[in-house]
Amino acid sequence: FRTTKIRRNSVSREKPIIVLEFNELCPRLIKQFMDAGELPNFKALYQQSEIFHTDAGEEPPNLEPWIQWVTVHTGLPFDKHQVFNLDDGHKLGHQQIWDVVAESGKTVWICGSMNAKAGVDEPGYLLPDPWSRHAESHPQGEFDDYVRFVRRQVQDHTNRDSGSHLGDTFRFLKFMVSHGLSVHTLWCIARQLVTEKISGRFHWRRASILDCLQWDVFRWYFRKHRPHFSTFFANSTAHFQHMYWRNMDPSNFSVQPTDEEQQNFEHAVLFGYQAMDRLVGESMRLAGDDASIVLCTALSQQPCLDYEDIGGKQIYRPTNVEDFVSFVGIQPGYDCSPLMSEEFLLRFSTEASAVAAESLLSGVVVDGRPAIRVRREGSELIFGCGIVESVADSARLTADGHSADFKDFFYRFEAPKSGMHHPDGLLWIRQPGRQHRKADEKVCLTAIAPTLLALLDIEAPRSMETGRLD
Repeated sequence: FRTTKIRRNSVSREKPIIVLEFNELCPRLIKQFMDAGELPNFKALYQQSEIFHTDAGEEPPNLEPWIQWVTVHTGLPFDKHQVFNLDDGHKLGHQQIWDVVAESGKTVWICGSMNAKAGVDEPGYLLPDPWSRHAESHPQGEFDDYVRFVRRQVQDHTNRDSGSHLGDTFRFLKFMVSHGLSVHTLWCIARQLVTEKISGRFHWRRASILDCLQWDVFRWYFRKHRPHFSTFFANSTAHFQHMYWRNMDPSNFSVQPTDEEQQNFEHAVLFGYQAMDRLVGESMRLAGDDASIVLCTALSQQPCLDYEDIGGKQIYRPTNVEDFVSFVGIQPGYDCSPLMSEEFLLRFSTEASAVAAESLLSGVVVDGRPAIRVRREGSELIFGCGIVESVADSARLTADGHSADFKDFFYRFEAPKSGMHHPDGLLWIRQPGRQHRKADEKVCLTAIAPTLLALLDIEAPRSMETGRLD
Protein backbone atom coordinates (compact mmCIF):
# COMPACT_ATOMS: atom_id res chain seq x y z
CA PHE A 1 0.00 0.00 0.00
CA ARG A 2 1.20 3.49 -0.73
CA THR A 3 1.85 5.82 2.17
CA THR A 4 -1.12 7.97 3.10
CA LYS A 5 -0.57 10.91 5.42
CA ILE A 6 -2.81 11.89 8.30
CA ARG A 7 -2.49 15.59 8.98
CA ARG A 8 -2.14 16.06 12.71
CA ASN A 9 -3.56 19.27 14.09
CA SER A 10 -1.40 21.56 16.19
CA VAL A 11 -2.97 20.62 19.51
CA SER A 12 -1.66 19.40 22.83
CA ARG A 13 -0.78 15.73 22.81
CA GLU A 14 -2.59 15.46 26.15
CA LYS A 15 -5.89 15.53 24.28
CA PRO A 16 -7.64 12.15 24.62
CA ILE A 17 -8.56 9.73 21.84
CA ILE A 18 -11.81 7.73 21.76
CA VAL A 19 -11.68 4.75 19.38
CA LEU A 20 -15.09 3.42 18.31
CA GLU A 21 -14.56 -0.20 17.27
CA PHE A 22 -17.80 -0.95 15.41
CA ASN A 23 -17.20 -4.48 14.23
CA GLU A 24 -17.69 -5.23 10.51
CA LEU A 25 -19.74 -2.18 9.54
CA CYS A 26 -19.75 -1.85 5.75
CA PRO A 27 -18.54 1.32 3.99
CA ARG A 28 -21.12 0.80 1.24
CA LEU A 29 -24.04 0.46 3.66
CA ILE A 30 -22.95 3.47 5.71
CA LYS A 31 -22.90 5.57 2.53
CA GLN A 32 -26.26 4.19 1.42
CA PHE A 33 -27.92 4.89 4.77
CA MET A 34 -26.26 8.32 5.11
CA ASP A 35 -27.47 9.32 1.64
CA ALA A 36 -30.97 8.24 2.64
CA GLY A 37 -30.86 10.50 5.72
CA GLU A 38 -30.94 7.56 8.15
CA LEU A 39 -27.59 8.23 9.89
CA PRO A 40 -27.29 11.93 10.80
CA ASN A 41 -24.53 11.42 13.37
CA PHE A 42 -22.42 9.28 11.05
CA LYS A 43 -22.80 12.01 8.43
CA ALA A 44 -21.68 14.71 10.88
CA LEU A 45 -18.65 12.64 11.91
CA TYR A 46 -17.83 11.93 8.26
CA GLN A 47 -17.87 15.62 7.39
CA GLN A 48 -15.43 16.39 10.23
CA SER A 49 -13.00 13.50 9.67
CA GLU A 50 -10.17 12.25 7.52
CA ILE A 51 -11.64 9.29 5.63
CA PHE A 52 -9.73 6.11 4.82
CA HIS A 53 -10.69 2.70 3.49
CA THR A 54 -8.76 -0.21 4.96
CA ASP A 55 -7.82 -3.64 3.66
CA ALA A 56 -7.55 -6.55 6.08
CA GLY A 57 -4.83 -8.08 3.92
CA GLU A 58 -6.10 -11.61 4.61
CA GLU A 59 -8.32 -14.23 3.02
CA PRO A 60 -10.37 -17.04 4.64
CA PRO A 61 -9.72 -18.82 6.92
CA ASN A 62 -7.66 -15.89 8.25
CA LEU A 63 -10.42 -13.35 7.64
CA GLU A 64 -12.07 -13.28 11.06
CA PRO A 65 -12.65 -10.35 13.43
CA TRP A 66 -10.77 -11.98 16.31
CA ILE A 67 -7.73 -12.05 14.01
CA GLN A 68 -8.17 -8.61 12.41
CA TRP A 69 -8.72 -6.75 15.69
CA VAL A 70 -5.45 -8.14 17.04
CA THR A 71 -3.82 -6.78 13.88
CA VAL A 72 -5.39 -3.36 14.56
CA HIS A 73 -4.19 -3.39 18.16
CA THR A 74 -0.64 -4.61 17.52
CA GLY A 75 0.18 -3.23 14.08
CA LEU A 76 1.20 -6.76 13.10
CA PRO A 77 -0.27 -9.01 10.39
CA PHE A 78 -1.56 -12.45 11.32
CA ASP A 79 1.64 -14.22 10.25
CA LYS A 80 3.45 -12.20 12.93
CA HIS A 81 0.99 -12.07 15.85
CA GLN A 82 -0.32 -15.66 15.27
CA VAL A 83 -3.57 -15.20 17.24
CA PHE A 84 -5.96 -17.39 15.24
CA ASN A 85 -8.78 -18.28 17.66
CA LEU A 86 -11.26 -16.25 19.63
CA ASP A 87 -10.27 -16.38 23.32
CA ASP A 88 -6.57 -16.66 22.42
CA GLY A 89 -5.76 -13.00 23.02
CA HIS A 90 -4.30 -13.82 26.44
CA LYS A 91 -1.54 -15.76 24.63
CA LEU A 92 -0.40 -12.69 22.68
CA GLY A 93 3.32 -12.08 22.99
CA HIS A 94 3.39 -8.58 21.44
CA GLN A 95 2.56 -5.09 22.65
CA GLN A 96 -0.85 -3.60 21.95
CA ILE A 97 -1.57 0.10 21.46
CA TRP A 98 -2.64 0.58 25.07
CA ASP A 99 0.48 -1.16 26.39
CA VAL A 100 2.63 1.44 24.66
CA VAL A 101 0.35 4.29 25.81
CA ALA A 102 0.54 3.05 29.41
CA GLU A 103 4.33 2.72 29.23
CA SER A 104 4.49 6.40 28.34
CA GLY A 105 2.70 7.22 31.60
CA LYS A 106 -0.73 7.95 30.11
CA THR A 107 -3.98 6.32 31.19
CA VAL A 108 -6.07 3.87 29.19
CA TRP A 109 -9.67 2.57 29.22
CA ILE A 110 -10.27 -0.50 27.03
CA CYS A 111 -13.97 -1.36 26.90
CA GLY A 112 -14.75 -4.69 25.27
CA SER A 113 -12.05 -4.72 22.57
CA MET A 114 -12.00 -8.17 20.94
CA ASN A 115 -9.27 -10.63 21.93
CA ALA A 116 -7.57 -7.99 24.07
CA LYS A 117 -4.97 -8.65 26.74
CA ALA A 118 -4.35 -6.55 29.83
CA GLY A 119 -0.87 -5.58 30.91
CA VAL A 120 0.27 -6.32 34.45
CA ASP A 121 0.56 -2.80 35.82
CA GLU A 122 -1.21 -0.65 33.26
CA PRO A 123 -2.57 2.67 34.62
CA GLY A 124 -6.20 2.32 33.62
CA TYR A 125 -8.97 -0.19 33.04
CA LEU A 126 -9.69 -3.12 30.74
CA LEU A 127 -13.09 -4.75 30.37
CA PRO A 128 -12.61 -7.97 28.32
CA ASP A 129 -14.88 -8.95 25.47
CA PRO A 130 -17.72 -11.34 26.40
CA TRP A 131 -16.35 -14.27 24.34
CA SER A 132 -12.97 -14.48 26.09
CA ARG A 133 -13.03 -16.70 29.15
CA HIS A 134 -9.30 -16.37 29.76
CA ALA A 135 -8.91 -12.60 29.38
CA GLU A 136 -8.70 -10.94 32.77
CA SER A 137 -10.24 -7.64 33.79
CA HIS A 138 -7.92 -4.89 34.89
CA PRO A 139 -7.76 -4.09 37.73
CA GLN A 140 -8.44 -7.70 38.68
CA GLY A 141 -12.05 -8.20 39.75
CA GLU A 142 -13.16 -4.70 38.71
CA PHE A 143 -15.82 -5.91 36.26
CA ASP A 144 -16.59 -9.44 37.47
CA ASP A 145 -20.30 -8.85 38.18
CA TYR A 146 -20.80 -7.23 34.81
CA VAL A 147 -18.76 -9.75 32.80
CA ARG A 148 -20.40 -12.82 34.35
CA PHE A 149 -23.89 -11.68 33.36
CA VAL A 150 -23.02 -10.35 29.90
CA ARG A 151 -21.02 -13.43 28.90
CA ARG A 152 -24.02 -15.63 29.52
CA GLN A 153 -26.31 -13.38 27.49
CA VAL A 154 -23.92 -13.05 24.54
CA GLN A 155 -22.61 -16.59 24.35
CA ASP A 156 -26.10 -18.11 24.40
CA HIS A 157 -28.06 -15.26 22.80
CA THR A 158 -29.64 -17.49 20.16
CA ASN A 159 -31.21 -19.82 22.71
CA ARG A 160 -34.59 -18.56 23.88
CA ASP A 161 -34.41 -20.89 26.88
CA SER A 162 -31.19 -19.38 28.19
CA GLY A 163 -31.26 -17.25 31.28
CA SER A 164 -29.22 -15.95 34.17
CA HIS A 165 -29.10 -17.03 37.77
CA LEU A 166 -30.97 -14.59 39.98
CA GLY A 167 -27.86 -13.87 42.01
CA ASP A 168 -25.87 -12.96 38.89
CA THR A 169 -28.69 -10.73 37.67
CA PHE A 170 -28.91 -8.92 41.00
CA ARG A 171 -25.16 -8.32 41.16
CA PHE A 172 -25.18 -7.11 37.56
CA LEU A 173 -27.98 -4.63 38.23
CA LYS A 174 -26.20 -3.41 41.36
CA PHE A 175 -23.06 -2.82 39.30
CA MET A 176 -24.97 -0.97 36.59
CA VAL A 177 -26.82 1.30 39.02
CA SER A 178 -23.48 2.39 40.52
CA HIS A 179 -21.67 2.61 37.17
CA GLY A 180 -23.73 4.80 34.91
CA LEU A 181 -27.04 3.08 34.12
CA SER A 182 -28.98 5.67 32.13
CA VAL A 183 -32.65 6.52 31.80
CA HIS A 184 -32.33 5.93 28.05
CA THR A 185 -31.15 2.35 28.60
CA LEU A 186 -33.94 1.66 31.09
CA TRP A 187 -36.43 2.98 28.54
CA CYS A 188 -34.95 0.74 25.81
CA ILE A 189 -35.21 -2.32 28.06
CA ALA A 190 -38.83 -1.57 28.96
CA ARG A 191 -39.78 -0.87 25.34
CA GLN A 192 -38.09 -4.08 24.16
CA LEU A 193 -39.88 -6.29 26.69
CA VAL A 194 -43.26 -4.72 25.92
CA THR A 195 -42.68 -5.04 22.15
CA GLU A 196 -41.76 -8.71 22.49
CA LYS A 197 -44.80 -9.37 24.67
CA ILE A 198 -47.26 -7.65 22.33
CA SER A 199 -45.86 -8.74 18.96
CA GLY A 200 -44.19 -12.04 19.76
CA ARG A 201 -41.32 -10.87 17.53
CA PHE A 202 -38.14 -8.75 17.59
CA HIS A 203 -36.33 -10.83 20.23
CA TRP A 204 -33.19 -10.25 18.13
CA ARG A 205 -33.09 -6.57 19.12
CA ARG A 206 -31.81 -7.48 22.58
CA ALA A 207 -28.26 -7.45 21.21
CA SER A 208 -28.51 -3.66 20.87
CA ILE A 209 -29.57 -3.33 24.50
CA LEU A 210 -26.28 -4.89 25.54
CA ASP A 211 -24.54 -2.17 23.53
CA CYS A 212 -26.54 0.45 25.44
CA LEU A 213 -25.53 -1.08 28.77
CA GLN A 214 -21.87 -1.24 27.79
CA TRP A 215 -21.94 2.34 26.54
CA ASP A 216 -23.30 3.45 29.93
CA VAL A 217 -20.32 1.77 31.60
CA PHE A 218 -17.89 3.23 29.07
CA ARG A 219 -19.24 6.77 29.53
CA TRP A 220 -19.16 6.51 33.33
CA TYR A 221 -15.47 5.49 33.42
CA PHE A 222 -14.52 8.01 30.73
CA ARG A 223 -16.13 10.91 32.57
CA LYS A 224 -14.65 9.85 35.90
CA HIS A 225 -11.08 9.22 34.73
CA ARG A 226 -10.78 11.11 31.42
CA PRO A 227 -8.22 8.60 30.05
CA HIS A 228 -5.76 9.57 27.33
CA PHE A 229 -6.66 6.56 25.21
CA SER A 230 -9.92 4.61 25.23
CA THR A 231 -11.73 2.08 23.06
CA PHE A 232 -15.38 1.02 22.83
CA PHE A 233 -16.28 -2.19 21.00
CA ALA A 234 -19.75 -3.06 19.62
CA ASN A 235 -20.69 -6.24 17.75
CA SER A 236 -24.50 -6.30 17.47
CA THR A 237 -24.73 -4.88 13.95
CA ALA A 238 -22.18 -7.41 12.67
CA HIS A 239 -24.47 -10.13 14.00
CA PHE A 240 -27.51 -8.55 12.34
CA GLN A 241 -25.68 -8.47 9.00
CA HIS A 242 -24.65 -12.12 9.26
CA MET A 243 -28.18 -13.24 9.99
CA TYR A 244 -30.46 -10.75 8.19
CA TRP A 245 -28.68 -9.48 5.06
CA ARG A 246 -31.14 -11.58 3.04
CA ASN A 247 -34.02 -9.66 4.60
CA MET A 248 -32.39 -6.27 3.99
CA ASP A 249 -31.80 -6.98 0.28
CA PRO A 250 -33.68 -10.08 -0.98
CA SER A 251 -32.75 -9.27 -4.58
CA ASN A 252 -29.26 -10.70 -4.03
CA PHE A 253 -30.59 -14.13 -3.08
CA SER A 254 -32.34 -16.92 -4.93
CA VAL A 255 -33.91 -18.20 -1.69
CA GLN A 256 -36.43 -15.52 -0.76
CA PRO A 257 -37.53 -14.81 2.82
CA THR A 258 -41.14 -15.46 3.75
CA ASP A 259 -43.61 -12.69 4.52
CA GLU A 260 -43.47 -13.68 8.18
CA GLU A 261 -39.68 -13.42 8.21
CA GLN A 262 -39.83 -10.00 6.56
CA GLN A 263 -42.23 -8.74 9.21
CA ASN A 264 -39.63 -9.64 11.81
CA PHE A 265 -36.28 -9.02 10.11
CA GLU A 266 -36.69 -6.70 7.11
CA HIS A 267 -35.25 -3.66 8.88
CA ALA A 268 -32.89 -5.48 11.27
CA VAL A 269 -29.67 -4.31 9.59
CA LEU A 270 -30.86 -0.70 9.35
CA PHE A 271 -31.94 -0.91 13.00
CA GLY A 272 -28.38 -1.93 13.89
CA TYR A 273 -26.81 0.96 11.97
CA GLN A 274 -29.23 3.42 13.57
CA ALA A 275 -28.27 2.08 17.00
CA MET A 276 -24.62 2.67 16.11
CA ASP A 277 -25.57 6.15 14.86
CA ARG A 278 -26.90 7.01 18.31
CA LEU A 279 -23.59 5.90 19.84
CA VAL A 280 -21.69 8.07 17.37
CA GLY A 281 -23.75 11.05 18.54
CA GLU A 282 -23.11 10.13 22.16
CA SER A 283 -19.38 9.87 21.51
CA MET A 284 -19.25 13.33 19.90
CA ARG A 285 -20.99 14.83 22.91
CA LEU A 286 -18.67 12.93 25.25
CA ALA A 287 -15.56 14.03 23.34
CA GLY A 288 -16.45 17.71 23.44
CA ASP A 289 -14.11 20.09 21.67
CA ASP A 290 -10.77 18.61 22.68
CA ALA A 291 -10.88 14.83 22.18
CA SER A 292 -10.24 13.00 18.92
CA ILE A 293 -12.69 10.35 17.72
CA VAL A 294 -11.56 7.40 15.62
CA LEU A 295 -14.08 5.08 13.96
CA CYS A 296 -12.70 1.71 12.84
CA THR A 297 -14.39 -1.47 11.57
CA ALA A 298 -11.37 -3.79 10.91
CA LEU A 299 -13.29 -5.58 8.13
CA SER A 300 -16.83 -5.65 6.73
CA GLN A 301 -19.37 -8.01 5.19
CA GLN A 302 -20.98 -8.97 1.89
CA PRO A 303 -23.92 -11.19 0.88
CA CYS A 304 -23.29 -14.88 1.55
CA LEU A 305 -24.46 -16.61 -1.63
CA ASP A 306 -22.47 -19.85 -1.47
CA TYR A 307 -25.32 -21.92 0.00
CA GLU A 308 -28.34 -20.77 -2.00
CA ASP A 309 -28.59 -24.12 -3.79
CA ILE A 310 -29.38 -25.82 -0.46
CA GLY A 311 -31.76 -23.15 0.84
CA GLY A 312 -29.22 -20.92 2.58
CA LYS A 313 -26.69 -21.78 5.30
CA GLN A 314 -28.47 -23.11 8.38
CA ILE A 315 -26.73 -22.89 11.76
CA TYR A 316 -27.32 -25.48 14.49
CA ARG A 317 -26.09 -25.19 18.04
CA PRO A 318 -26.24 -27.55 21.04
CA THR A 319 -29.08 -26.71 23.40
CA ASN A 320 -26.80 -27.79 26.24
CA VAL A 321 -23.20 -28.41 25.23
CA GLU A 322 -22.34 -30.45 28.34
CA ASP A 323 -25.27 -32.82 27.68
CA PHE A 324 -24.17 -33.24 24.07
CA VAL A 325 -20.52 -33.83 24.98
CA SER A 326 -21.63 -36.46 27.51
CA PHE A 327 -23.85 -38.11 24.88
CA VAL A 328 -20.85 -38.31 22.55
CA GLY A 329 -18.94 -40.21 25.25
CA ILE A 330 -16.45 -37.58 26.39
CA GLN A 331 -15.77 -37.89 30.10
CA PRO A 332 -15.62 -34.90 32.51
CA GLY A 333 -12.25 -33.23 32.93
CA TYR A 334 -12.42 -30.53 30.28
CA ASP A 335 -13.06 -26.80 30.31
CA CYS A 336 -15.74 -25.59 27.87
CA SER A 337 -16.00 -22.08 26.42
CA PRO A 338 -18.69 -20.99 23.93
CA LEU A 339 -17.31 -19.06 20.97
CA MET A 340 -19.26 -17.21 18.28
CA SER A 341 -22.14 -18.75 16.29
CA GLU A 342 -22.15 -22.55 16.58
CA GLU A 343 -18.60 -23.14 17.82
CA PHE A 344 -17.28 -24.20 21.22
CA LEU A 345 -13.79 -24.57 22.66
CA LEU A 346 -12.88 -27.61 24.77
CA ARG A 347 -9.64 -27.54 26.76
CA PHE A 348 -8.22 -30.76 28.19
CA SER A 349 -5.44 -31.33 30.68
CA THR A 350 -3.53 -33.57 28.29
CA GLU A 351 -3.14 -33.85 24.54
CA ALA A 352 -4.05 -37.54 24.74
CA SER A 353 -7.46 -36.64 26.19
CA ALA A 354 -8.00 -34.12 23.39
CA VAL A 355 -7.07 -36.71 20.75
CA ALA A 356 -9.58 -39.18 22.21
CA ALA A 357 -12.31 -36.52 22.30
CA GLU A 358 -11.51 -35.50 18.74
CA SER A 359 -12.04 -39.08 17.60
CA LEU A 360 -15.40 -39.29 19.38
CA LEU A 361 -16.66 -35.99 17.94
CA SER A 362 -15.46 -36.91 14.45
CA GLY A 363 -17.52 -40.11 14.67
CA VAL A 364 -20.86 -38.37 15.30
CA VAL A 365 -23.28 -38.76 12.38
CA VAL A 366 -26.77 -37.57 11.46
CA ASP A 367 -28.67 -40.10 9.38
CA GLY A 368 -25.35 -41.59 8.30
CA ARG A 369 -23.44 -38.39 7.41
CA PRO A 370 -20.78 -36.61 9.51
CA ALA A 371 -22.38 -34.09 11.86
CA ILE A 372 -19.53 -32.34 13.65
CA ARG A 373 -16.72 -30.12 12.37
CA VAL A 374 -13.73 -30.32 14.72
CA ARG A 375 -10.11 -29.21 14.70
CA ARG A 376 -7.47 -29.80 17.34
CA GLU A 377 -4.52 -27.70 18.48
CA GLY A 378 -2.57 -29.63 21.08
CA SER A 379 -4.87 -30.18 24.06
CA GLU A 380 -7.62 -27.88 22.72
CA LEU A 381 -10.55 -28.65 20.43
CA ILE A 382 -12.78 -26.24 18.55
CA PHE A 383 -15.96 -27.90 17.34
CA GLY A 384 -19.40 -27.09 16.02
CA CYS A 385 -22.20 -28.62 14.04
CA GLY A 386 -21.05 -29.14 10.46
CA ILE A 387 -24.55 -29.49 9.02
CA VAL A 388 -25.41 -26.40 6.94
CA GLU A 389 -28.68 -27.53 5.31
CA SER A 390 -32.08 -28.06 6.91
CA VAL A 391 -32.34 -31.18 9.08
CA ALA A 392 -35.65 -33.03 9.25
CA ASP A 393 -37.43 -33.30 12.58
CA SER A 394 -37.11 -37.07 12.31
CA ALA A 395 -33.31 -37.02 11.88
CA ARG A 396 -31.34 -39.31 14.17
CA LEU A 397 -28.03 -38.44 15.83
CA THR A 398 -25.65 -41.36 16.36
CA ALA A 399 -22.54 -41.33 18.54
CA ASP A 400 -20.43 -43.94 20.31
CA GLY A 401 -22.84 -46.75 19.43
CA HIS A 402 -26.11 -45.12 20.56
CA SER A 403 -28.55 -42.69 18.99
CA ALA A 404 -31.15 -40.03 19.77
CA ASP A 405 -33.27 -37.46 17.96
CA PHE A 406 -31.09 -34.68 16.52
CA LYS A 407 -33.59 -32.09 17.76
CA ASP A 408 -33.09 -33.31 21.34
CA PHE A 409 -29.55 -31.93 21.32
CA PHE A 410 -29.50 -29.16 18.69
CA TYR A 411 -31.61 -26.12 17.88
CA ARG A 412 -31.55 -24.06 14.70
CA PHE A 413 -30.96 -20.33 14.53
CA GLU A 414 -34.12 -18.49 13.58
CA ALA A 415 -32.74 -17.41 10.18
CA PRO A 416 -30.14 -18.81 7.75
CA LYS A 417 -26.82 -17.01 7.67
CA SER A 418 -26.77 -14.52 4.79
CA GLY A 419 -23.78 -12.23 5.44
CA MET A 420 -20.09 -13.18 5.19
CA HIS A 421 -16.81 -11.39 5.80
CA HIS A 422 -15.16 -9.00 3.36
CA PRO A 423 -11.63 -7.57 3.77
CA ASP A 424 -12.62 -3.92 3.18
CA GLY A 425 -13.17 -1.70 6.20
CA LEU A 426 -13.17 1.94 7.13
CA LEU A 427 -11.11 4.28 9.30
CA TRP A 428 -12.37 7.78 10.11
CA ILE A 429 -10.26 10.12 12.23
CA ARG A 430 -11.78 13.28 13.64
CA GLN A 431 -9.23 15.51 15.34
CA PRO A 432 -10.14 18.67 17.26
CA GLY A 433 -9.53 20.77 14.14
CA ARG A 434 -12.27 18.75 12.38
CA GLN A 435 -10.73 18.98 8.93
CA HIS A 436 -12.33 16.77 6.30
CA ARG A 437 -10.46 15.04 3.53
CA LYS A 438 -10.74 11.74 1.72
CA ALA A 439 -7.78 9.49 0.92
CA ASP A 440 -7.77 7.78 -2.47
CA GLU A 441 -5.64 4.75 -1.56
CA LYS A 442 -6.61 1.89 0.70
CA VAL A 443 -4.45 1.48 3.77
CA CYS A 444 -3.45 -1.67 5.60
CA LEU A 445 -4.75 -2.46 9.09
CA THR A 446 -1.17 -2.56 10.32
CA ALA A 447 -1.01 1.23 9.82
CA ILE A 448 -3.62 1.97 12.48
CA ALA A 449 -1.67 1.27 15.68
CA PRO A 450 1.38 3.45 14.89
CA THR A 451 -0.91 6.21 13.58
CA LEU A 452 -2.93 6.36 16.79
CA LEU A 453 0.26 6.47 18.84
CA ALA A 454 1.52 9.32 16.65
CA LEU A 455 -1.67 11.27 17.39
CA LEU A 456 -0.72 11.01 21.08
CA ASP A 457 2.87 12.03 20.24
CA ILE A 458 4.12 8.62 21.42
CA GLU A 459 6.90 6.85 19.57
CA ALA A 460 5.76 3.48 18.26
CA PRO A 461 7.87 0.38 18.99
CA ARG A 462 9.83 -0.96 16.06
CA SER A 463 7.26 -3.71 15.46
CA MET A 464 4.62 -1.05 14.65
CA GLU A 465 6.69 1.19 12.41
CA THR A 466 6.19 -0.60 9.08
CA GLY A 467 2.75 0.66 8.22
CA ARG A 468 2.67 4.05 9.90
CA LEU A 469 0.57 6.68 8.07
CA ASP A 470 2.71 9.75 8.52
